[in-house]
Amino acid sequence: YFIIKEEKTEFRLAGDHKIFWIPGDYDTNEYPYTTSKVSEIPGLMKKATVPISAQWPIANPSVQTPSMMKSADGLYINIHEAALVNYPAMSLNVDAANLTMSSHLTPDAVGNKGYMQTDAKSPWRTIIVSDKATDILSSKLILNLNDPTSYKDVSWIRPMKYIGVWWEYFVAGRNTWAYGVENNVKLGQDFSKLTPNGKHGATTERVMKYIDFASKNGFDAVLVEGWNVGWEDWIGNWKEEVFDFVTPYPDFDVKKLHEYAASKNVKIIMHHETSASATNYERRLDRALQFMKDNGYSAVKTGYVGQIIPRGEHHDGQWMVNHYRQVAERAADYQIMVNSHEAVRPTGL
Repeated sequence: YFIIKEEKTEFRLAGDHKIFWIPGDYDTNEYPYTTSKVSEIPGLMKKATVPISAQWPIANPSVQTPSMMKSADGLYINIHEAALVNYPAMSLNVDAANLTMSSHLTPDAVGNKGYMQTDAKSPWRTIIVSDKATDILSSKLILNLNDPTSYKDVSWIRPMKYIGVWWEYFVAGRNTWAYGVENNVKLGQDFSKLTPNGKHGATTERVMKYIDFASKNGFDAVLVEGWNVGWEDWIGNWKEEVFDFVTPYPDFDVKKLHEYAASKNVKIIMHHETSASATNYERRLDRALQFMKDNGYSAVKTGYVGQIIPRGEHHDGQWMVNHYRQVAERAADYQIMVNSHEAVRPTGL
């Protein structure tokens, strides 16, 4: 048994390459990309680190992976990792003066990077080089460095093209996830007694219109966000018991919509926003997945907006890396697909 304090992998660059980068951060990769020379990164860090909810920028100059560069003679160079299992995600420290990058692992709540037991193995550190950027995108290296699937039956796994009740929530003055005007709610209370805000987006009638549109225009499914109780105070409070993942708002009829979608040959995609309370989600996961099976859902979009609970953990730390995998594996037991949002970046699992 041993504790990982740091990893000392280094990448020595052959030149001051052009690099397409976002700042190193333990909790988000939702930054706009900056294009610069590697040597220019320290001077651009402040400008590139725009305000984002629940961010935790790395203090020293750093970038996230996959890190894409282009040399003066036209070679594309991509540094990333593969098979991230039971290990924290890697960012890259940037030593601009010496044109060197080094691994920077996401810490946990007490500052350690990982807890290991022999025998064990760390993720692959990958470098893909090509004179065509599209070759890097189409490369199967990351995928092939992972173990083959252990699932015998994969017939239930299939890509879907979908629309969703969600984008309108980001348009000022339009609809909302929340049903009521109140901003202090608790699970178990009677949400039908809330004061309706008049702008709840995920209503039965509205979702039926989306199902009609999907059926008419060749979409496989409709994602519905804001169907379940708890959205009135879901963000910014570091609250643990936010959602129960099984109780709909009074104006959302689960059974009626399931039957209507089935009549139109359209699926409804479940939404499990956790408000970054991974502990709450894990406790309720089996019941939530059984609710999906009972009501005809075959796919779920998970979400982790906010500061992680367990408090002090990060989105890209070992604890959460294991959480994302456990959720996907448990969902597979129910033959449910997962679109994991705000999770650690993909490494081919």
